[in-house]
Amino acid sequence: MNTPVELIIFDWDGTLFNSVGQIVASLQFAAQQFEQPLTEAAAKSIIGLGLPEVAQVLFPEVPELHHEILQCYATHYVENSKGDAWFEGVSVMLQDLKAQEVKLAVATGKSRKGLDRVLHQTASDDLFDVTRAASETKSKPDPLMLTEILQVTGISVENAIMVGDTSYDLEMAQNIAMPRIGVSYGVHTPEVLAHYNPLAIAEDVADLHQLLLKHVNLKQAV
Repeated sequence: MNTPVELIIFDWDGTLFNSVGQIVASLQFAAQQFEQPLTEAAAKSIIGLGLPEVAQVLFPEVPELHHEILQCYATHYVENSKGDAWFEGVSVMLQDLKAQEVKLAVATGKSRKGLDRVLHQTASDDLFDVTRAASETKSKPDPLMLTEILQVTGISVENAIMVGDTSYDLEMAQNIAMPRIGVSYGVHTPEVLAHYNPLAIAEDVADLHQLLLKHVNLKQAV
């Protein structure tokens, strides 16, 4: 990628926010309350999808229970995730990127209510120029939320990068030929992420920080 980056779009859970363990625990708790089998691997595999899609994938045989299961999940997650926080180095990375006058955005499988809660929890509302939650658009890997972010910011697809830890993130970006970077410290393995032809796969936040600065610095050279 030789074009300067003007916009970086981040997934939230498993990319910026260390919440994967609690999401899995809360999904398993909700499944147990309704006597539905759910392995840790299955619960982890759907992180990144919107909640309706999560229910359809994990509990296809009991559609009549989807609403109650999701309500149970949400209640348990909110009550038990107050200690969740950004991965180490994320705050410094975001502040540094913001100082480079790059626009920052979030594209997440969370609901708007859930996203607003964690933006407040991390005091990061002002860091992001625009955010999109699955409840107000289409779920990943449909690229609609990325298209909407591009429309709001007025930035072309080739001048943006999507950063995420799941196949859903990278496939979403691939669907509109948006450059993308995977992170291997979240949900999906480097082998899975590599199928979607990312520019790179970061091993940790420090690695991601340097990768993004490299692409941002192209902006300074043009």
